[in-house]
Amino acid sequence: MRKLSLAMKREEQSFWLFIAPWFIGFVCFTGGPILFSLLLSFSEYNVISSPKFAGVSNYSLLFGDRLFYKSLFVTLYYSVMAVPFTILTSLIVAVLLNHRIKGQAVLRTLYYAPSIISGVAVSFLWSWLLNPQFGVVNSVLYDWFGIQGPGWFTSPGTVVPSMVLMQLTASGSTMVIFLAALQSLPADLFEAASIEGASGFTKFRKITVPLISPVILFNTIISMIGSLQIFTEAYVITKGGPDWNSYFYVYYLFDTAFKQFRMGYASAQAWILFLLIFALTLVSLWGSKKFVHYEYDSK
Repeated sequence: MRKLSLAMKREEQSFWLFIAPWFIGFVCFTGGPILFSLLLSFSEYNVISSPKFAGVSNYSLLFGDRLFYKSLFVTLYYSVMAVPFTILTSLIVAVLLNHRIKGQAVLRTLYYAPSIISGVAVSFLWSWLLNPQFGVVNSVLYDWFGIQGPGWFTSPGTVVPSMVLMQLTASGSTMVIFLAALQSLPADLFEAASIEGASGFTKFRKITVPLISPVILFNTIISMIGSLQIFTEAYVITKGGPDWNSYFYVYYLFDTAFKQFRMGYASAQAWILFLLIFALTLVSLWGSKKFVHYEYDSK
């Protein structure tokens, strides 16, 4: 028993030794800043002087700020469009790439590759493709179909849909997750459905979608969280315009923190965003009970 207890103590010491770098990094660079931002949200802090306790004044000012509501509306508008678009396109592409065709591996790589490229580089690429004067898309529309293309990022009505369109080159990770889920489905269910005379669409609707519904839920929540934190595209391409129609919430937070140096106010903005994401995640999980099925047993 004594040898066993010594071995357990050594194992415990080894555990803490190996986990120490991660734990220190989490406390210093993640957990600590999160708690510090919570304290800052109840104070006035401009980086230069010491923080001064301000109670809930930052939050009361925030709920009376027109830019707060404008940026929140623009972000939610983008999210409502971007999340279904990302899920549908990723799922369709995953289904197509799941078929055994020549060059399958190359096609998968080509679709996934843009997801690992810097968001700044991708934003510059799309700003060139959708440029209303010399962009490739408008040139093709006019030369091939005689259609005068829209302003894309320069028009208030098309700037957000244009950024949603950019998700075509940013949903590679979502597609890979869907592809992994599709490849884990049992072939015997589809063979039985084919014997019963089920069409391809029927098999997709009655078998594929219910079995991968947990994956659909996961990708939906991850896409929702990502869409509510959109920043790079607006910062690189539109600078929040035109007419504040791409002034997303995180862009406003960035301006508040690093241009106005109102760190307390920016921290309050960050915590409101956290609470919003947390609430929407809980609602998504609660609402998914009727549509997500976990009873499937691979055996």
